[in-house]
Formats: sequence, structure tokens, C-alpha cells
Amino acid sequence: MLRLSDLAQDARAAASSLADFVTGGSLRLGVTGLSHAGKTVFITTLVHNLIRGARLPVLRAQAEGRLIGARLEQQPDDAVPSFAYEEHLAALSGEAEGTGARHWPQSTRQISQLRLALEFERASGWRKGRSELTIDIVDYPGEWLLDLPLLEKTYAQWSRETLEAAAAASRASIAAPWRGYLATLDPEAPHNEGTARQAAELFTTYLRGAKAEAFALSALTPGRFLMPGDLDGSPALTFSPLPEGATNTAGSLGALMERRFEAYKTHVVRPFFRDHFARLDRQIVLVDALSALNSGPAAVRDLETALSDVLSAFRVGRSNLLTQIFRPKIDRVLFAATKADHLHHRSHDALEAILRHLVGRAITRAQSGGVDFDVIAMAAVRATREASVTHHGRNLDAIVGTPLAGERLGGEIFDGSSEAAIFPGDLPTDPRAAFRGEGLGAPDGEADYRFLRFRPPVTNSSDAPLPHIRLDRALQFLLGDKLA
Repeated sequence: MLRLSDLAQDARAAASSLADFVTGGSLRLGVTGLSHAGKTVFITTLVHNLIRGARLPVLRAQAEGRLIGARLEQQPDDAVPSFAYEEHLAALSGEAEGTGARHWPQSTRQISQLRLALEFERASGWRKGRSELTIDIVDYPGEWLLDLPLLEKTYAQWSRETLEAAAAASRASIAAPWRGYLATLDPEAPHNEGTARQAAELFTTYLRGAKAEAFALSALTPGRFLMPGDLDGSPALTFSPLPEGATNTAGSLGALMERRFEAYKTHVVRPFFRDHFARLDRQIVLVDALSALNSGPAAVRDLETALSDVLSAFRVGRSNLLTQIFRPKIDRVLFAATKADHLHHRSHDALEAILRHLVGRAITRAQSGGVDFDVIAMAAVRATREASVTHHGRNLDAIVGTPLAGERLGGEIFDGSSEAAIFPGDLPTDPRAAFRGEGLGAPDGEADYRFLRFRPPVTNSSDAPLPHIRLDRALQFLLGDKLA
């Protein structure tokens, strides 16, 4: 059975030169998060704000006047798709060809990369003077990161856990067609490709249904079933859990499923760890906590489980002195609750506290690996502004923006063309209340309150820096020490 301890040896084997450690001249930054958390938007606005010299006061190098400039360079890995920065920027600004309207760019569906060079003046030390930091930004679906714990599980263990989760109240109705089909199968029967494909298709439909907005569940593996990339339709994704009790004798359906599960770990999960994840130096994990809050306590608890699985990937930490000398592995991880602009700033601390509670216990377990963690609430692109409105004679803190077409509030359905002033409600000051569904709602006890989604803000052109909330704080944690 493959273990993360074995993969740490792969990471050490892939260590780069001592020169990188001495000069600090390069950094590989991983950007991930579960679907719709805002990975593409985060990378686009990070690059754009640095290139355009936007005001980033918490980024110390800029605040001290030492950040000289930034530029894009050629993507260095020919085997990895390039991050489509210009295309995504055009979408946000409304200058995308053939659209004529600003919109959120397409979500991350596979790994991609870009290279950004920062020129700066070092503040002190024996290397004081002009220097350059090369940042390779690696964008990949968070669903793939959820797969890493599979490396330490057997097929029987994974099947048992997956079927138990599917029987929970929050998932039973979505999983019913798939579980019903499994009840008709005999794992000891001769393997049949049509049966395996049908089971895999129903299993995938269940995973997608659980991921949908109405349920917003997060702890769903294997990740490639949701984000298949170039493996769509391949035998590597044609398997399903089966009930316990089968011996999986040679030639049986159970043996076929087990073999493909092990092949998935060997040919999909392990190469991702070795070729991409294990080469990262820093990591940001974007979390759409508001979608989970919209869907209720079950979704919040499920998000906590998923984030715990994500954090298990960082427990290997810095394995030994040799690894530290030749190429430090991930030594800083930032968890960021996105879409803070969907709330009034008075609730930002509460959103951060909820995320800190979601990852708190898992971070405590992971810190023995020598990794520094931080948690923030942010918006890579600020789609709203704040205002005060009167509601039933009360002055309320509101946000103003253009809700996406189809968004609902009470009996109103928005068409995506007009601004609206929205009272977003106040998040509970006690983060534990989010797990019980308490403390969330609109004024006067209105029912079915939901955090709305908004269109990107109006900008003068694609040259104008994109507004944000705490992007500079994220940059200081992820890059600040490299620019000292």
C-alpha cells in the first residue's frame, strides 16, 4: 500500500539546487480550493494588481517603496497548460471578445501554471540591493488534493467509508439511485465492463449531485470523478465502491473495482503528488464558506471534514535536514474564506472566525510538520460597495452590487442587469453556531435568507487595478519574507 511517508522520499529526490536556497530567487506557489471558491479570480487579480502597481499597503515591500515592478515571463513547464491570464482578465473587465459584458471567468478544471517575476530592493542583510523573485503559480482543483488521503486506504476501507457517508441523512436521497443499483450486484460475479461502467456513472452522478449548490457538500472522493481533466471517460475513472463482505476473487466484479481503485492511486494520485504538489513551497487554500452556510449545518460539517482531508496532505512537513537544505517543501499554508465582499465589513471577523474553527483542530494536528498556517477572510475581487439603507424604519448596513441573473431574495428574482442594495445579515459571533444553523438570517426573522452572488465590478478598462479585500494581507503572508 502506498503511503505519504514513501512519497516524501519522492519529494526529496526531486529537490532542486542549493543555489535556489541560498539566493531565495524562486518560489512555487500552489493555489487551490474546492470548485467555485475563486482560484482563477485570485490568480488573475494577484498578477494584475502587482503588474499594474496597485496599492497594497500590507505588502511590506510595497509599503516601504522597495517593490520596483512585476512582469509575466514564459511558462517554464512545456507539459503543463498555461494559465490563461489575459483571457480571464478580459472576462472580468467585460472586454472578452464576443461577450460585451463582464463576467466571472471559467472555473479551474485542470492544472495550469504561469510565471511572474518581481523586481525589488532588499531591505537589509548581506544581499542588500536590487534583487528578483521568480514565482511559479500553480493552479489546480482542490478536489484533486482530497485524493491524497486515499494513498493510505485500502479499497475495502474506502468503500466502507464512502457507503457510510452516502447513507447519512444529508446524502441519502441523492445517493439512492446509485445505492439501489449496488444492491442488485454480486461482487463475486464475473466482472462485466457494462456493469462497472453503470455503477461508475451512477456513483459520479451522486457525487455531482452532492456537490451541487442545493447541498454544497465537500468531502467527496475520488476528486477526479468531479474534475476529470484529460481522464474523462477513461477506465481509470470507471470504478465504484462496493459493499463489504466480498472476497474479490480473481476475475470477479469486486476484483475489477479494487484493481482500478489501486490503479487510480498509482497512476493518478501519486504522479500528482510527485510532479506537482511535492514541488510547491507555499500554498493558499481558498474556501467558499458562504455556500456551505447557505446550505445549512450538514454542509458546514461536511466542509470541515473536507478541509481536514486537505490538511492531511501537509502533515509530512519538512521531513529532514537534507530536504530543508536543498529545497524547502511547503512551509506556509494560508486558508482564505473568499467572497468577503458578500458581507458588510463588520462580519468579516466572524467569517474568519468560522473558517478558523473549521480548520482549527486539523491545523493543530498538522503543525508538527513544521508548517506555518494562517486564516483570513478576503475577496480577490470586490464586487460590491457598502452603504446604509432604511428598512422598516431602521438604518441597516448594506452592500450594493449587481446580483447574478437568477439570484433570488424573498420573492424577487434578479436579471443580472441592475444594482441592488442588499442587507447581508450578521454572521454569528460564536462560530460554533454555524454548525447548528443558528444566528444566520435577514432582519425581522425573514426566512430562507441566502448570501447572494454578484457580477464583477464595473472597471474603466482592463488596465485598471481590480478592487479587493485583504489581497495584500494574503500576499504578505505568502511572499513577504522572500521580499525582505
